[in-house]
Order: sequence, then C-alpha cells, then structure tokens
Amino acid sequence: MQFLRQMQKLLNISKALDWLGPLALRIFLAPIFILAGMNKLSNVDNVASWFEYLGIPAPELMVYLAGTTELVGGILLLVGLGVRWIAVPLMFTMIVAATSAHWENGWHVLPETELTVPWEWRTDLIDDAVVLKDEAKSVLRKHSDYDYLSAAGPITILKNGIEFAATYFIMLLALFFTGAGRFFSFDYWVDRKLNSEFS
Repeated sequence: MQFLRQMQKLLNISKALDWLGPLALRIFLAPIFILAGMNKLSNVDNVASWFEYLGIPAPELMVYLAGTTELVGGILLLVGLGVRWIAVPLMFTMIVAATSAHWENGWHVLPETELTVPWEWRTDLIDDAVVLKDEAKSVLRKHSDYDYLSAAGPITILKNGIEFAATYFIMLLALFFTGAGRFFSFDYWVDRKLNSEFS
C-alpha cells in the first residue's frame, strides 16, 4: 500500500501539466474546423447542392451557418477564447454531419478488416470494400505502374462512416467540460481578470 501511495503521489505531480490536454485538443481540432469552414464558404454553390442531395433543409443557409460556425469556431479554439461556448454549436455541427452525410456508411471512415470496432453496423460495406480494393489493384497493376501509384501509401477504398465526426464530437465534449486549459488560452486570463475584479 505504501508503494501504491507513493506511485499515486508521483502521478498527482502531473496535474501541474493539466493544461496540456486541452491545449493539445484545441491545436488538433482548430485547423480541421478552420479549413472545413473555409472550404464550405468558398464553394457555397457546390456544397449547397450536396446538402440538398442529403436532404438538408435550406441548403444554402445551412452552408453559411455550418461554414461560419466551423471557421469562427476553429479560430476561437486556436486562441482559446469562448471554448466552452463554441464547443456546443461545433458539437451540433458534428451531429448533423454524422447523421446526414455519414450514418448510412457505418462507423469506420476506412474499411477496417482487422481493427473493426464491435459497434460497426455496416460490415457489409467492409466486405464489399475488400473485393473492390482487390479489383482496383488488379486493374492498376495491369494498366499502369502500381508501385509508382502506391509509393505514398497503399490504395484503399473510402468507406466514409461517422468515425471522424464522432471523434471530433467526443473531443469537443471533453473541451466543453474542461474548458480551454490554463495559461495558453484567452479564457484563462479573462477568467483570472474577472475573478480578481469581483473578489
């Protein structure tokens, strides 16, 4: 027991660096949302057509709302300002993306055969992707330089499930509860200033 207590004390020392987790989440998510927002806002007509195909109501308005939320949200995440507030509309955007654009494709973005999670509900697409991938490789080997085409990585079939949207949602959920983190966020310094003025 004494050894376990000592180990727990050592582990508790790491709490001094508890700001690293939220900072890492923010730095990871910020460019993803900034680029996604910029892409939507610079291609409104194309994205609106896609939204309409997905059955999203008022597609052009939704492009502007989603794009602005992602762009502004990504910037706010980057600087750590209003992180808990912006996490909510960003989470909502991820729910809409998961349910409207990716749900019918199951969980995985790529057709995993070995790392399939137990909650994957479209294993049929995984099986189909294996067949399609083998056919694509066969055609590429026959009609082109396959080694050249696969030099940067293996050829794969995109399954396009909800995995990324769900992962981003979970990361945003963590930020909603933890906040932006200490030291490297505007939220931290604004909160300190407000607390010192009203205490």
